[in-house]
Amino acid sequence: MHLIHCGSMDELRFSRPQRWADFLGAKPDELLPLAWAFAYFFCLLCGYSILRPVRDEMAIEGGLKHLPWMMTATFLAMLAATPLFGWLSARCSRHRLLVTVYGFIIANLFSYYLLMTSHLYPEWVARSFFVWLSVINLVIVSVFWSFMADLFTTEQGARLFGVIAAGGSSGALVGPLITTGLTFVFPVPVLMLVSAGFLFLCLGCIYRLERWGRERSEHHQPRPGDPLQGSFLAGIRLTLSSPYLMMICGYLACLTMTATFLYLEQTRLVSEYFDQPEARTRLFSSLDFATGLLTWVTQVFLTQRVIRRFGLVAPLLFLPLISVVGFLGIALWPTLALYVVFSVMRRVGEYALSKPAREVLFTVVSREEKYKAKNFIDTAISRGGDASTGWLVTGVKALGATTVQIAWALVPMMLIWAWLATVLARQKDRR
Repeated sequence: MHLIHCGSMDELRFSRPQRWADFLGAKPDELLPLAWAFAYFFCLLCGYSILRPVRDEMAIEGGLKHLPWMMTATFLAMLAATPLFGWLSARCSRHRLLVTVYGFIIANLFSYYLLMTSHLYPEWVARSFFVWLSVINLVIVSVFWSFMADLFTTEQGARLFGVIAAGGSSGALVGPLITTGLTFVFPVPVLMLVSAGFLFLCLGCIYRLERWGRERSEHHQPRPGDPLQGSFLAGIRLTLSSPYLMMICGYLACLTMTATFLYLEQTRLVSEYFDQPEARTRLFSSLDFATGLLTWVTQVFLTQRVIRRFGLVAPLLFLPLISVVGFLGIALWPTLALYVVFSVMRRVGEYALSKPAREVLFTVVSREEKYKAKNFIDTAISRGGDASTGWLVTGVKALGATTVQIAWALVPMMLIWAWLATVLARQKDRR
């Protein structure tokens, strides 16, 4: 009886990890690094999501007429940051690179806390914060996914990246709730310190994942944690010399340009409907919460199954197809409610489907391309699309074009975007 009892207990103890592994699409020995990666992305996007509603409010406080200038400043700052990141990645080990990036951001958050509490030049502080966070949010997410693509194989990425992305969505769900709750008790600058605390927790997750990666690399070549070496401009060169990476640039440009158009129009309508900063901040927080909740549900129950059943083509196609429907809707009924619904659906599709699929695309490129070229694509290309779209929309409106006419013009572009999605999925399989 004692032996039977012990045997059943052993079976129960070993069956639990297996059940979790089966549910998550992982192998038992992958559960621990998967948990740390989940926690890392949770803390990262929770820290960012606490600040995102503040950035949207700062866009209004800095002056909507200055928004194209702020987007241009963001693009120029991104151009300056790209070679600096390339220089660091060429000389620092993977662990040291990540610690340097997050340490710098934490120090910046403390600086903004001091600037905001001093109440000196509030409009310029608002504009600089908008630019800073618009740069930083892409850098931290790009670095995170570069790290994941370096740690996990292509086969692991297809199985696990949807679960890891759900960690970020969970953080993006909690962050707006923290923002909404704290703004009833504390002034906005305190959010800088809370966000810094979550980014500090990321450092512990990085340490554990780096240790797991080095233990695994003892049995594989090459050593993945070593500095990448090479030129600080290698990311630009690698991108321009690779048709595969250039197609990823085209896909991202379509995504960014349409997202920027939606952001400009939605921000304009919100400023017309609400005249109180607190009301606008809470509206942005509510939209972020709704996006986070729907994204989390999609990632947990659909993303992995969609990729397993249809491969990468289905999640890559989702955004172009829903954007065709959305822009047709705007052309026929351009109201704030439609913008809100369309924007939330697009962001859910981006975070839950398109983003994990795009990260799998980078698992089949070299380590140098994973860090240097990927950082250039995720940052400079993305913010370049923001800046160019901001001025393009301003210019065509100055010539007399209406929002409805611009929406009609974007529909053919969505078909090109869908074609890029199908080609990229095929190219990844070939590689």
